[in-house]
Amino acid sequence: MLRFMPVGDSMTIGSAGEHTWRYRMWRHLCATYDGPCALVGPRETLHDKQADAPTSYAYAEPGFPRAHLAGWGEGWLHMAPLIRAAVREHRADVLLVSLGLIDLGFYTNAEQTAENVRSFTAEARAANPAVRMVWLPVIPNVRAADDPPFGAEVTAFNERLAKAAADLDTPSSPILLASVPDTWDLHTDTYDGTHPNARGEHKLAAAFATAMHQGWGVGGEYGARD
Repeated sequence: MLRFMPVGDSMTIGSAGEHTWRYRMWRHLCATYDGPCALVGPRETLHDKQADAPTSYAYAEPGFPRAHLAGWGEGWLHMAPLIRAAVREHRADVLLVSLGLIDLGFYTNAEQTAENVRSFTAEARAANPAVRMVWLPVIPNVRAADDPPFGAEVTAFNERLAKAAADLDTPSSPILLASVPDTWDLHTDTYDGTHPNARGEHKLAAAFATAMHQGWGVGGEYGARD
């Protein structure tokens, strides 16, 4: 059994009424992975925007393993202290991580955020020395497009994330750096300039799937599935 744990912010937890890229990834794994697998993590809910709390189970398609470690407004800063217990308790083998926008927007600069990436990695490995990770760089959002200093901080962090992946990658606990979808379009892939719509969900799932297929031979080529 290969256990995948999605780790992320609002783009990963999703909100009431959405499928989420986690669902798209599950459909992909069911179709292409040759062996038993699961999505694991300590949380299952979506974010309820009206309540401003992670209390919703109103998935567009609820019939999939909904476990994750993601939260609206959470970043590397917040997940680093949680990841050791989550990996240990849920026996995660692969972490699919999409974090950083919140950190840079509200809490830490690029250098500080990169230090939290390294802390996160150490904590995850303390629970499972053989844990594998796929990191998705920060996808520039509408703020990055409209606010040049913030956009520059996103670029600086992504450069530091790539360096951390190169520095921390080991044969026993490999790290893959996924690619930001080269066709990502804020107007057609998001509903508000940040959060993915259905088209964007597929592109996020494809970014992780492509990295694992090319880097580790896990799964196959991504094909969009409802």
